[in-house]
Amino acid sequence: MLEKKLIGIDLGGTTIKFAILNIEGQIQNKWSLVTDTTEKGAKIVPAIIESINHHLDLYNMTKEDFLGIGMGSPGNVSHVEGTVIGAYNLNWRTIQFVKKLVEEGTGIPFFIDNDANVAALGEQWIGAGNNEPNVVFMTLGTGVGGGIIINGELVRGASGAAGEIGHIVVEPHGFDCTCGNKGCLETVASATGVVRLARTMAEEFAGVSSLKESIDNGESVDAKSVFDAAKDGDIFAVRVVDKVCDYLALACGNISNMLNPSTIVIGGGVSRAGEFLAEKIREKFVNYAFPPIYNNTKIKIAELGNDAGVIGASSLVLNDSFSES
Repeated sequence: MLEKKLIGIDLGGTTIKFAILNIEGQIQNKWSLVTDTTEKGAKIVPAIIESINHHLDLYNMTKEDFLGIGMGSPGNVSHVEGTVIGAYNLNWRTIQFVKKLVEEGTGIPFFIDNDANVAALGEQWIGAGNNEPNVVFMTLGTGVGGGIIINGELVRGASGAAGEIGHIVVEPHGFDCTCGNKGCLETVASATGVVRLARTMAEEFAGVSSLKESIDNGESVDAKSVFDAAKDGDIFAVRVVDKVCDYLALACGNISNMLNPSTIVIGGGVSRAGEFLAEKIREKFVNYAFPPIYNNTKIKIAELGNDAGVIGASSLVLNDSFSES
């Protein structure tokens, strides 16, 4: 087993990323494909199978060289059944029997989970989580997602929906969320949420601010420009970022009081603000976490970047193989 390799796949709406890794999680080869979502996504799984088989031939490898394939996918994923449904950015509206098809097409054992869970596993294993057994991952992108690892085990919950951090309510009478509720974290801390909050707050701000001026002039504003302006000392941008980080700290406090993780890892596009973001969350975290908890909880920025998905996906193979052995 020690000599066998792993394949990790990060399936996204734009790109499918692949990697061959050793069992320590070190990437040895990687490649990618454009995701073809035409024909109701029917071409996606055959393309994955063809690409794996092509690269095994290219590298002069066989199915016997591999312990398994792991994949992270958007949508409602059944880890047990190996199926996906409701991945609308893949055009998968009906149930997809991914595990069955990939195993038949490659002859290699296959494991699958939600993409946020998989990224959490990657960061917990060899990223900012430092292989600690109790780690929560929060991803701040177009939406807000997450994954929870407790006592070294991924927490999936009764219906597989554990880790929906983006739907923690942080403002009971706040913005409408796509889930149907109001004031979810996603509405104020995702990339789009940060901009929405800035536009709303700009209506009541009367001072001098280049960010407010850009908003008032109808110019394009994104989360990066909000954080960049705050770093430059723009007083309005600082207020927006402080509000965003207060919401994030509230969510982190609630998560920590419930689960007592050693580390909360912040990833996704908004996390590119880096230590500037993390430090502001830490400052406010003490207002919401139980003292014995905040004194022992690290809040860190993710370290693996675009590789978190393939690394975490490969760890699904190890987790399942060792749990079954």
